[in-house]
Order: sequence, then structure tokens, then C-alpha cells
Amino acid sequence: MKKNWELEDLIDYFTFLPNELSEIGNKSGETRIGFAVMFKYFQNEAKFPNHKNEIPRTVINYIAKQVQTDAKLFESYDFTNRSFFYHKAQIRNFFGFREVNSEDNIIVKDWLTNSISSSDIEFEHIRMRLYNKFRELKIEPPTNIIVERIVNAALNTYETNFFADIYGNISDKSISKIDMFIDDSISESNIDSLEDEGFITFSDLRNDPGRVGLESVIYEVKKLKVLKEFELPEELFKNIPQKTLKRYKERTATEDLTELRNHPDSIKYTLLAAFFSVRIGEITDNLIELLIQLTHKIGSRAEKKVDREFIEGFKHIKSKNSILFQIADVVLNKPDGIIKEVIYPIVSEDIFRNLIKEFKSSGTEYKQKVYTVMRGSYGNHYRRMVPAILNIIDFKSNNDVHKPVILALEWIKKFIDSGSKYYLLADDIPIDGVVRPGYKNSIIETDDKGNEKINKMNYEICVLQALREKLRCKEIWVVGANRYRNPEEDLPSDFEEKREENYDALKKPLDVELFINNIKTEMKHALDKLDKNIPTNSKVKITTKGNSDKHWICLSPSEPKPEPVNLYKLKEEIYKRWPRTSLLDILKETDLRTGFTDEFKTIASREILNRDIIQKRLIICLYALGTNAGLKRIANSDHGESYKDLLYIKRKFINKDNLRKAISEITNEIFKCRMQNIWGEGTTSCASDSKKFGAWDQNLMTEWHNRYKGRGVMIYWHVEKKSACIYSQLKSCSSSEVSAMIEGLLKHCTEMKVEKNFVDTHGQSEIAFAFCNLLGFNLMPRIKSIGSQKLYRPETNMNESYSNIQKILTRPINWDLIRQQYDQMIKYATALRLGTAETEAILKRFTKNNLKHPTYLALLELGKAIKTIFLCEYLSSEELRMEIHKGLNVIENWNSANSFIFYGKSGEISTNNIDEQEISVLSLHLLQNCLVYINTLMIQNVLSKNNLFNVFTNDDFRGLTPLIYSHVNPYGSFKLDMNERIAI
Repeated sequence: MKKNWELEDLIDYFTFLPNELSEIGNKSGETRIGFAVMFKYFQNEAKFPNHKNEIPRTVINYIAKQVQTDAKLFESYDFTNRSFFYHKAQIRNFFGFREVNSEDNIIVKDWLTNSISSSDIEFEHIRMRLYNKFRELKIEPPTNIIVERIVNAALNTYETNFFADIYGNISDKSISKIDMFIDDSISESNIDSLEDEGFITFSDLRNDPGRVGLESVIYEVKKLKVLKEFELPEELFKNIPQKTLKRYKERTATEDLTELRNHPDSIKYTLLAAFFSVRIGEITDNLIELLIQLTHKIGSRAEKKVDREFIEGFKHIKSKNSILFQIADVVLNKPDGIIKEVIYPIVSEDIFRNLIKEFKSSGTEYKQKVYTVMRGSYGNHYRRMVPAILNIIDFKSNNDVHKPVILALEWIKKFIDSGSKYYLLADDIPIDGVVRPGYKNSIIETDDKGNEKINKMNYEICVLQALREKLRCKEIWVVGANRYRNPEEDLPSDFEEKREENYDALKKPLDVELFINNIKTEMKHALDKLDKNIPTNSKVKITTKGNSDKHWICLSPSEPKPEPVNLYKLKEEIYKRWPRTSLLDILKETDLRTGFTDEFKTIASREILNRDIIQKRLIICLYALGTNAGLKRIANSDHGESYKDLLYIKRKFINKDNLRKAISEITNEIFKCRMQNIWGEGTTSCASDSKKFGAWDQNLMTEWHNRYKGRGVMIYWHVEKKSACIYSQLKSCSSSEVSAMIEGLLKHCTEMKVEKNFVDTHGQSEIAFAFCNLLGFNLMPRIKSIGSQKLYRPETNMNESYSNIQKILTRPINWDLIRQQYDQMIKYATALRLGTAETEAILKRFTKNNLKHPTYLALLELGKAIKTIFLCEYLSSEELRMEIHKGLNVIENWNSANSFIFYGKSGEISTNNIDEQEISVLSLHLLQNCLVYINTLMIQNVLSKNNLFNVFTNDDFRGLTPLIYSHVNPYGSFKLDMNERIAI
């Protein structure tokens, strides 16, 4: 049963009807409340709880009010006495259920085995289907242990059949090649002698690419060639979801070759085939990323070099308008004068020379110079990557407009090895749609005979630049890739069949006119409200900037809130009661209370170790990863676990999916344990922002950050208003914060219902406003450039409306674009909601590189309308501005605590494996949420049993946060006693 229930849900699911109340009869005391709770629990879950803590306190309180009994009496209700079993029988009879028997278990197990499909093999999902089947049969399900046995047996049978089917579809030729690849004599003993020849081993296939460079491209091409040489059937995993394949890929990656070779043939070859299949997509994506970044690198380095040369060669001329005025004045007054006599005395000859140099530096001469430098760099070094990539990667496009780039790539592939430095222009080489108009002079040259020809290398550079732009917006896609696959595959294939269902899921009308009219009405209301508000609004003024005629929104800051006066007393009391609490003990205590380590299931076929041993080792591993201290440092401590044992647990149990499940469990427990009189009502708003972490740079994820300087990665957090982080993501420094924001809102997997999201300037855009509206979220940014914002008109013929804000109004919204593309917009929003592809992969289509995309233009119009509504509310309401500011302050506080917890190795993520980087980030997330959970309990304990609660003011409660750590010690020796508890 879920932990958090809103009042509306309580009324819908836990209200007693008259005939149900009659079943309670004259029961009294704990018997009355116990029976009532069991009755409603069974009615909703079709089973009885195993423990009282499975039932949320809010549910017990709501039921107690209906049956007029004290909710505290439920604590005395005994699950072991005869009354409890009598109550169960009475409840079963009322709902027409019966007890389960051994025959039922066999029948249901057979049904479950046959019903499992490759689309969903998650243990929890299958268990829920099993419970639903028992409900359908009106049978009370067996104990949790028996249910787990049935599910595991069904999964094992399914997996055995699955492995046999896949193995049967792999040809003998492919099996022979796989055997040669994983043979001892090649893969282990002869590695040293083969490394110089560029031989690829199984370990190489598991590795991520290194830093952006030619060597990384050649390395990835070699790996892709090896994978394609296995000649696995293209349809081998056709109907198997990528998530399922990645699960088998992770399992394979954690095993060494000895382990793999010891498996039965069906398991061995299926696991390897799944690994190879997933890696083909991943390595293809890596190659495209390398190509995109290298193409950019060639151009940016050339521009920097030329910039330095030009800067050294001329002085920047200021006040050009003044110089032009002086020259014009002399020309008009002395039209017959000699230049040296009338102009040079006013503007010297040196200034004219510098003006010419400055113009050349920004004109065609500058572009030609950049191309000359690029050509040298490309021809002498980077050109070697082009044939390697073109010979192994197949580029496609669904749009005829971009076919010239595809044809140009084929032309380059055909003639790149020819000795000639030029193409004849008469060869019908694609120019339009490939070469930018300003660069044609750098491509087309004329020989001594007057014949026009195309410079081969310059043309190749232009093609690579055009390819980069089209790949980034997915107008050109790659066969066999994952992120850069056919964009049509990103969309739900059954959208038309489930059209009404998809619209209903997004709560959007099927009629586009109704959708548009609703937004128009909101726009008119918001603009009217701001127009009436602004004359009396002392915080918002419309002024002009400087001497220009451009109008500007001037927003005055709000008055600072009073400093909380009693929070330091609370912190002192917490320090007195729990001084120097070990961070490792906080992690352990959280697990003993929430059981989050139960979410860490092995990716192997079975668990052999005792679960208590696994639990202890998991806690140590998670602490080592979450603090960045590392397994080796933690292993040399007084807990009795060796480095080898910890490394085994990390490899087999700790992965991204398990960590996210554990984080969700802890976050839900934080929501559940909060006292409303201290923390207030449950929230539906969160804030999202990123923080830069230093990271090793021999990988594709790590990039140079222009704002913070230095190489690193970004972690994007979603934090609700009381400091519980509901989602985190590892991103590169140049990745879109908009896509990260949307992904977190859709995939957080906690019981929190997010309705509002606060972001800073980098987390918003007009596309973000559009998609958030379609997905049912209110995007609320704090925009740095608020002064230059413009408001759009809802309709034409409204030039005289809204007289007080007329100066910041601009053109009307183009509703026709939205009408034409409404269905497509809903389709893309549905793709985001269902997660048919990565959020960033879908949003790549809607960037400035793809301005002609009709759906992009429609989304821009919708975004402008929604942003106008928000800006009107933002400018009208100081309370809203303060709410956004407060939410963003919470996430800044969260970011400040990162360095306290993630202290090891100076806070630098010390691995080049991207999966390992993400595991470190998620472990930090988990550990920091554990701190929030235990601090929440400590604060509630102090305020509930101390007079502090009575002296706390509204300002104290406003400033109250569970993210405090003055009483916590993350350093020192690492001792772990599972029997020792924190006294809360």
C-alpha cells in the first residue's frame, strides 16, 4: 500500500458504506479499530498486511474517526491471537474470498509462467500481476515467502525458455566466431603480444571511449568492427525491449570470461549476444558523439588561433559612428578638398588602416583564414577518421531537404582515397544544402585555364560541419544507433490506436479549438490582471534603458525576511543528544528503519550469501561510494569485511536501477514520517538545478565548463521544499538543462505528485514551457534577463488593449501553427511521458538547428503563450516571486551539503567509466537523503519532547531544514556494528 494519501483519496478508498459498518457490529476498543482497518485494507489490497507498519498512519486516523474509536488503540491490536484469524475469516466471507491451497498455487504458477513476456520481467511488476490474479479468482494470496517462490520459479522458467529460443536462432558460424573471441589462448595469454596490432579483447568491448580525439575514434571503430564480425541476426532481439537487453548486458559485464565460459551454452551465448547487441548501439552512439565533438573542436581551435593572430595585428577602433560623422561633415563642407589636407587632420591614416584590418577580421578574409587553419589541422591529422567512420556507419535521413548531405557523404566515401586534391565542378557534387553560402569561395577555386574546381579537403570540412548540425537535431540519423537512431522510432508506434487514451493521460482535449480557447482565456485574464496591477505595483516598473527607446521591465527585490531566532537552539540540542554521530551509522540506521537494502537484488541468476551478510557489506559499499572515499580505504577498517568481498557486492548488487529503487524507498519514508504540525502539509512543488563536480577527463562525459572553469560533469538535482531530493542525473557540462528538468519530473518514481517546478534561467526555454504545459507541470523559472522579456498578444486587433503594459507587448500568437501541429505535439509529449526514448534524444529535434521543423515552430508558439501567462503572474505577484526564490534557495542548500558528504579524493569523481560515475552520484544522493531522513526524526524528537516547539515562531518554521550536519562526523575510523542503534 502506498504511504501518502490525500484527503480526496482517503474519501474515495476508505469511507465505510452503511452495509460495511454493519459488519463491525458491537466490537469495541482495539478489536473495533483493528477489524475496521483490516476490512478496508483487504478491500483495497485483496490481501491482509503482514505488519502494522504496512498501514499508513493517515489511513488509520481516517478510519478511526468513522468508527468513533481512538486510533492509538490499533497499536494494541494483536496479529497473533484468535480474534485476528476470526476477523480475517469474517472479512473473506463478506467479499466472497476463500483461503488459498496448494492446488491454487500450482495453477497460478502455471498461469504466471505463460503470461510473462519480454516487455516486462521486473520482479515487483510480476508480483503485482500475481496478486491481481488472486484478486480476480477471489482467493486470499499466500504468504510473502510463497509468493516470492512462485514469482522466482515463473521467472526462472521464462528465462530458461528465453535463453533456449535465442540460442536456437544464433548460427553455427556466429557461435564459432564467439568461441574464438573468448578463447583463453587469444583473450588472455596473448594479449600483450597482440596489443601492438590493435587487437580488441572482451575487456576492451566493456570499456568506454577515452577523451575526444582521433585515437578514441579509431579505438571505437575497431570495437564496432569486431562486434559486427560476429554476424548476429538483425532480428535476434527484435521484440525484446532495450531495458531487458541492458539488464543482461550488465550481468555479462560483471562476469569475467571464466564465469561466462562455465555457463551452459544457451545461457552463455544468449548473454554474450545481448551484450554485443547493446554495445553495438552504445559504441555507434559514442562514435557519433566523437564525430560531433571533433568537428566542433577543429573549427573552434582554428577560430581561436586566427583570433589571436588578428588581435595581435590590429587595434580595435572605438567610436566608429563619431568617425563617420566627422568624415561626412568634412566631405559635405569641403567637397573639392584634397583627402590628405581635409580628412587626415581629423582621422589619421593609421586609424584608416586599423579600420580596414578590423573589417577584414570579421569579413570573408577572416573566414578564409579560419578555413586555411582548419584545412591544415584536418588534413594533417583528423582526416584519417573520415574513411574509418564512413566505412562502418550508415547515415540516413527521412527528409528530402537533407538528402544532399547524404549524397555528399557517399561522394567523399567513394573518392577519399583518390590522389587528386580537387573535384571538377561539373561532377554534380552537392553544393546547395551542404556548403554555407559564405564559404563557397573557400570551396570553389579557378585554375590557370579558368576551369572551376572544388577543393577536396575544404569540401570535406564543409560536409562534416553540415553533418554535425543535422545529427544534433536528428534530421540525419544512424543505422544501429540508440540515441541517434531513426527519430520516428522515438515516438509511440501505437499512438493512433490509443489516441483518445493518450490525450486523456495528458488531460488535454481532443478538440484543438477547445485547447486554444482555454489558453487564450488564460492569456487574456493574465494580461488584464497585470495591466490593472502595474500602476499600483511599487516593485515593478516599465522604463527605458539608458538613452535608447527600448523599453525595459524594472523589478525591485523583495524585502529580506527576519532571521530565525531559535534555530540555533534546536541545533545545539541535537548536538547535545547526538554528538559526532557517524555518517556510517546514519546510513545503517536508515536501512534498519526502512529496509532499503532489500531493493538491491543480484544481477546474477541467484543469491548464495546470507542476506544479513549482504546487508552489512552493502552498507559499507554504499558509504564508500557515497563519500567518494573508495572501497580500498573503507576496507582497511574495523568492520571485518575485506576489499575482495566488498568488490564482489559492488559488482553484483550495486547498479543504477537498484540505487534508484532504494532512493525512492528512502524518499517515500521521509514523506511518510513527517509530522504535519512541524513541516506543514505535503508539497507538490520542487526545485531543480545543477552542480559541477570535478571528474577524470579520459572519457566522453567530462567536459570543460566555461562558467565554472575546469573539467568536470554536472549533476542535476530535483529537490522538494523540505530538502528531500527526489531525482538526480549525471550530465555533461554542455547538455540541456531543459531535458534534464523534464526527465526528472517524469521519472522520479517517488510518491510525490509534482505540479510546480522552480528553475533558474538555464532550466527554462519556450520549448520547456510548451512541453511542461502539455505534460501537466507548471514551470516557474527565475529569469535573469527579466528586464528584456516581452509579452505576446492573444489575438490580432488588440493593439489598443492593455494600455499600461503596451510598451512591453509584441506580436500576436500564431494559433494556426498550433492548430496544424496539435496532434504531433501531443504525440511528442506522449513519447516523453511513456519514455519511448531518452528525453534528451527526443528534445534534440527542437533546437535552433532545426528552425524549419513545423512541430518545433508550433511548440515555440505554444511556449510563448504559456510563458506570457507565467510572466504576467510573476510580475503581478510578489508572493510567487518569493516562493520561487525560496525553492531555489533550498536546492542551493542541498548543493552546499554535497561537498560535506562527497569529501573523498577532494570531491573529484575518480573514474573514467561513465556507469561508475553515475553509481557514485546516485550513492551520494542516497547517502544525503539518509541524512535528511535521520535528521527529520531527530528534529521531530527534539521538538516533540521539548519546550522549543512552543517558542518557535513562523520565521523559525520557515527556516527549518533537515539538511543540517554540525552534529555529524563523516571521517575517522569506519566501525560498523549492526546491533548498535541511534537512540531516537
